[in-house]
Amino acid sequence: MKVDFTLTAERRTDVGKGASRRLRRAGKIPAVIYGASEDPISLTLDHDSFMHRLEHEAFYSHILTLSVDDKTYKAVLKDLQRHPAKSRMLHADFLRVGEDDVIHMSVPLHFIGEDVAPGVKTGGLVSHLMSSVEIICKAGELPEYLEVDLSNLEAGDSLHLSDIKLPAGAVVAALQHGEDHDLPVASIHMPRGTSSDDEAEENEASEEESAE
Repeated sequence: MKVDFTLTAERRTDVGKGASRRLRRAGKIPAVIYGASEDPISLTLDHDSFMHRLEHEAFYSHILTLSVDDKTYKAVLKDLQRHPAKSRMLHADFLRVGEDDVIHMSVPLHFIGEDVAPGVKTGGLVSHLMSSVEIICKAGELPEYLEVDLSNLEAGDSLHLSDIKLPAGAVVAALQHGEDHDLPVASIHMPRGTSSDDEAEENEASEEESAE
């Protein structure tokens, strides 16, 4: 399904907690757009329309177009405030960006190759230790997701942040703080009470019995 990355918003001058509550009761959501050395603008979005866009993963890591009155702004979704108990949004923050602006964004990880990983074929279980990673890149080169290839992973092995393939010019934010921050993003481990060596011995015993 094609994702619509355009949002229609209205300027709002009535701000404060009381005004925000009235907006939410009317099916709206308060928001703000800031950045690019311009003054922040308080906005109002249609809640249900916005929620529908949020169903698509790509919406979170894509340059959006905000249509506000007679102007349009390029922006990324920077922060969301969700209701702690209900499926409702309380507030949204957008950051204005230009194609060449360098931004920090959290990008989802897509894991591939699990079905052919040697560690899985010997009975190992895959653990996804991260679902997204913060990268630094130009806004115009922001990827919708990053692929993490597990196809060569053996049981007991892990893939780390430094193993993720990035677009040219992009870097993982955590790695800017040193090698100690090169955390694992996925691993394959054997279930409790088993090991790849145990399975190898069982296979050898089975082959010997067959030969007899």
